[in-house]
Amino acid sequence: MLKALRKRRGLSLAETARALISIAERLGQPRTSLPSIAGLQRSVARWESAHPTRPDERHQLLLAHLYGRTPAGAVALGAGSDFAELMDALTHLGESAAQLAMLRSVLVRAATEQGGGMLALLSTGVQAGLAAAMADPSRTDDNLVTGLAGVVSDVNAQVSSLPFVRLQLMLAPALEACRQLLTGPLPDELASQLRGVSVAAHTLAGRLAFETRDDTASRGLYAAATREAGLLPDPWRRATVHMSHALTTLYSTHGLDGARQLVDTAVRDARTGGSVVVRARAHALQAEIAARAGQRRQAEAALGLAWFDMERDHSGDPSATSFAAGHLRGFEGVCQLWVGDPSLAHDRFAASAAVLSAPREQVQRAIVRTDQALARIRMGEPRSAAELLHECLLTAASTGGRVPAIRLRRARQELRPWRREDWVADLDDHLMDVLGS
Repeated sequence: MLKALRKRRGLSLAETARALISIAERLGQPRTSLPSIAGLQRSVARWESAHPTRPDERHQLLLAHLYGRTPAGAVALGAGSDFAELMDALTHLGESAAQLAMLRSVLVRAATEQGGGMLALLSTGVQAGLAAAMADPSRTDDNLVTGLAGVVSDVNAQVSSLPFVRLQLMLAPALEACRQLLTGPLPDELASQLRGVSVAAHTLAGRLAFETRDDTASRGLYAAATREAGLLPDPWRRATVHMSHALTTLYSTHGLDGARQLVDTAVRDARTGGSVVVRARAHALQAEIAARAGQRRQAEAALGLAWFDMERDHSGDPSATSFAAGHLRGFEGVCQLWVGDPSLAHDRFAASAAVLSAPREQVQRAIVRTDQALARIRMGEPRSAAELLHECLLTAASTGGRVPAIRLRRARQELRPWRREDWVADLDDHLMDVLGS
């Protein structure tokens, strides 16, 4: 596959080596650390041999920059692109999913920094198909719908890696494309597929608007997602919209009533839907709302239902990867924090944080670790909690998440009895540097 990529570009081994060295220089790598053209040419040959070696991470980055652009210089990362084929080749060579996700994030970041947007996430053929379909929605086809779904998935995967405003700019064209294409005459099956993409896009857009503190726009986007999801045959999709909306409502309004209504509606939809995983998540969120309201028995009952669904067979589940046991441990911790034992909450948060390692999960990990610090305060270990909050601040600064910032401020409020201690003053200085408050 690597040899086919190189030959399709019309590059010799030596030309490939020179191109990679040029990229390394452009990325600011010291010239003294770069291999000779002859040495790098031998490496390229080894990667393409009958018994190939896998490029190391440094050379993978150079290859990603080489094949992440078309010969004309345009960024192209979507399905069918040379970059996508490079990712497939590295997968066959045994590279980890985490490393491949990092490479993709680097290229997406580079594309957005240089003014690129959604088109970078589409193959050339899908770009042409999109232009034709926008002029005549009846020309929408499976490839275009798949391409738009890939854009939404790619943008979602960059949460925690790119600023939320930049993600909004990348998502906006896909959102508008879904809106326009759904106005056209489409076969029922294709319309249903496109509507599913539209639901995902509007839900993500609602979350991004919340993160950028535009709560009015966020509510409108969630309303649109709810309407679209209501036109789909399986209510599990509408349940996911309600859950996302409930979480933003929890942190953008006073009281629990608005979030509770959305969660209860999500549970009703999830119970009749085709995703057991979504049902588990809905019950977990219901447990958190009950715990925050001081309703211990209701929280324990909802958690029991969540674990019952979590431990069932998820093969064939349409949303199998959206929620896992590690996430549920975090909900257990929240329930223990509000209506149980803070030491048990601390252990649940530690277990949850340990498995939240993917780039996409860093916002959630910051939330869990902040709650873990809150548990330490309630266990009578305020100084240890402050040390953990310093770590959480670093994550909050890198992700820019609104909810981690809110949780951090609440945790600091519980340190008021120790406000005259030097270690609290140090935390306040760090809070001011990172959050401006």
